Amino acid sequence: QVQLVESGGGLVQAGGSLRLSCAASRSISSFTATGWYRQAPGKQRDLVASIRSGGMTNYDDSVKGRFTISLDHAKNTVYLQMNSLKPEDTAIYYCNAARRSAIGGRDYWGQGTQVTVSS
Repeated sequence: QVQLVESGGGLVQAGGSLRLSCAASRSISSFTATGWYRQAPGKQRDLVASIRSGGMTNYDDSVKGRFTISLDHAKNTVYLQMNSLKPEDTAIYYCNAARRSAIGGRDYWGQGTQVTVSS
């Protein structure tokens, strides 16, 4: 069983920064990709940023240039550095770890951490 534990959420003013952390109970090298999703009230859960085991990153257009995803293999931790935060970034942020293969895949999720950006 894989466990993902997020931390680092909170309340911040617009223009501020937060860093989210996601600690995995297994080596993050064992996942095809890890990433961060977010879900605002009444909306679907959307991808914010992802990083493949080889280091290739992908960002939603709304966060490009402001957010940075990174891995620390020694700590089995995925980070999301969020700068220049906007009120529209307010959401619950979920860590995701995915395994993909030719015969299928599986996704693992953290419990979520609240990020609130005040104007």
